[in-house]
Amino acid sequence: MVKTAAAPSRQSSRGLDWFIFFLADVQTGFGPFIAVYLTTQKWTQSQIGLVLSIGGIVGLIGQMPGGAVVDAARSERLVAGLAVAAIGLSALAYASWPIFPVVVTAATLHAAASCVLGPAIAAISLGLVGPDAMSERLGRNARFASIGNGTAAAVMGTAGYLVSSRSVFLVTFMLAIPTLLALARIREREIDIARAHGAVLRDEGEVSATSVLALVRRPALLIFGFAVLLLQLANAAMLPLMAGVVTTRSATWAPVLIAACIIVPQAIVALMSPSVGRLAQQWGRRPLLLLGFAALAVRGLLFATVHDPYLLVAVQAFDGITAAVFSVMVPLIVADIAFGSGHFNLAQGIVGTATGIGASLSTVLAGYASDQFGSNVAFLGLAGVAAVGLLMIWLVMPETRRSAEQSGGN
Repeated sequence: MVKTAAAPSRQSSRGLDWFIFFLADVQTGFGPFIAVYLTTQKWTQSQIGLVLSIGGIVGLIGQMPGGAVVDAARSERLVAGLAVAAIGLSALAYASWPIFPVVVTAATLHAAASCVLGPAIAAISLGLVGPDAMSERLGRNARFASIGNGTAAAVMGTAGYLVSSRSVFLVTFMLAIPTLLALARIREREIDIARAHGAVLRDEGEVSATSVLALVRRPALLIFGFAVLLLQLANAAMLPLMAGVVTTRSATWAPVLIAACIIVPQAIVALMSPSVGRLAQQWGRRPLLLLGFAALAVRGLLFATVHDPYLLVAVQAFDGITAAVFSVMVPLIVADIAFGSGHFNLAQGIVGTATGIGASLSTVLAGYASDQFGSNVAFLGLAGVAAVGLLMIWLVMPETRRSAEQSGGN
């Protein structure tokens, strides 16, 4: 019989909330601010592109090793703390020595640490609450991450405007301190290591796990990984492509409109994510996956047909729906599939690799389609990819929610 999970203390729950909030703040500093800052330091666009590409490649190939590291760790909290410290040092390096060797090293360190942080957060969450309460915990995680992203974007944008673009990275470095303090609030003894790795701890003290080969042979993992690849293939290029369209149609208001296009989905994610977590337990996973893909397909169609730049901001509400669904569903379904394997975080790395491949192909293919055939055709193509993902979930993706009997006796 599977050992039931004890509810975590209020201190650990709040500690995880604030850790995710501040970590989102820290990670926001490495978004578009890098290109802005390096441009002010007289870097060429090719040099900036090379640094961003190196970070992207490291982030892609590091997904599965990062998950394996978390599975092998005996303290997810320690791994997360070291990764946050590495990201803080990366930010300090950007601010202090904006020369090519230092920046490349910092970009590599940041990408490698990020490959560990995603699985570590999910592992801490699973270790604290157990699989049965994971959906609601992930909804809560998504809410605090969204609020953190929005807050940090406003703070760092203001700092960059009033002080300098360099100050963004100094703020990022300083935010690593409250991030680590929040992490320290999570009680180590409340994180069940077996649960955090996706293993099953039985009442007799026996840990049940399977081989890596058995995990990767699970059809649901392969199907879901390909579905996530299609999701990113359809989604990653939509906002950058739309930003270019808005700039050509309303250059004066483009920065404000694009900022609104980022803020609107974040607000929807913050509002919807806890409900998504609860509904995933009540309805199952597949209905919500269908909703997320449908919203993405509709968004692509509307981007292809709506020409008023101000209405495009309203269309971004569909991005919020998709983001709210998949920010909860991706780690939740991976936890479902990897249940009992002992390799939950490696499974996250596999799906993370699919995410990176889809996102990388999306911008290249959509950019080519836009140049050759126009932005409307590119948006229709992205909507078509989302429709293929929708059909895939409808036709072949199994429901992964476990029944009470499975949770108690697997």
